[in-house]
Amino acid sequence: MFTLGGDLPVRRLGYGTAQLTGPGYWGPRGDARDAVAVLRRAVERGVNLIDTADNYGPSVAEELVAEALHPYPEDLVIATKGGVVRTGDSAWHVDGRPEQLRAMCEASLRRLRLERIDLYQLHRLDPAVPMAEQLGALDELREEGKIRHLGLDTVSAEQLASATELTSVASVQNRYNLADRASEPLLELCEERGIAFLPWFPLGNGALTGDPECARTAAAHDATPGQVAMAWLLHRSPVLCPTPGTGTLAHLEENLDASRLSLGAAELSRLSALG
Repeated sequence: MFTLGGDLPVRRLGYGTAQLTGPGYWGPRGDARDAVAVLRRAVERGVNLIDTADNYGPSVAEELVAEALHPYPEDLVIATKGGVVRTGDSAWHVDGRPEQLRAMCEASLRRLRLERIDLYQLHRLDPAVPMAEQLGALDELREEGKIRHLGLDTVSAEQLASATELTSVASVQNRYNLADRASEPLLELCEERGIAFLPWFPLGNGALTGDPECARTAAAHDATPGQVAMAWLLHRSPVLCPTPGTGTLAHLEENLDASRLSLGAAELSRLSALG
């Protein structure tokens, strides 16, 4: 377990909703009933951190979360993101203007059927808008009771340090996995300050499922290479809270079973040498 923001206990292996949408996170993936079944099964398996975003679809993923899970279990933590406007399957732009962030947050509240979003994450910092204005807009929404905690997506350690001088930050989301540890300085800062780190592409966008060292370790545990890569994250740091996404029940079960995998010190050392 990890206590998000100091008051929200979450199981460290969550579920991300990006794969419930079509290629390029554009439009629906397929039959909405399949997506609903995956979301409900995740919660049945004990997941209590659901990570989504307004631009997955856009809007599609948030609507599916509400369709599948509302009214929400009392302990379920819903995280969503705003600050990116998607206009096509390969077209998007950052928009961190305070009025735009407010409009995005309020639209997410309506789609998710919530009065308050547990974790609202700035999907990207807008270089055209001062950080203080972007975070200030989210702070205003927090003061109004529309969000509970703030998070940041795709930031450097230096940007996180600057942000925490302006407001409290409960989480970050950056690309981080067994083969890509460019965000190691950010992880170290999160550990120092008790900030959750939700790594995206925890399986290297699927690349780690074919890694030879992961495969060798998996064979010793009657597991899959993907489960080994996920288990490595859970062993690597207590602040890492992966939210792997999938659109199928079989892959969901595989991902969640990674939490049962206990890796030995020698195995962790060999795996860590891959980075």
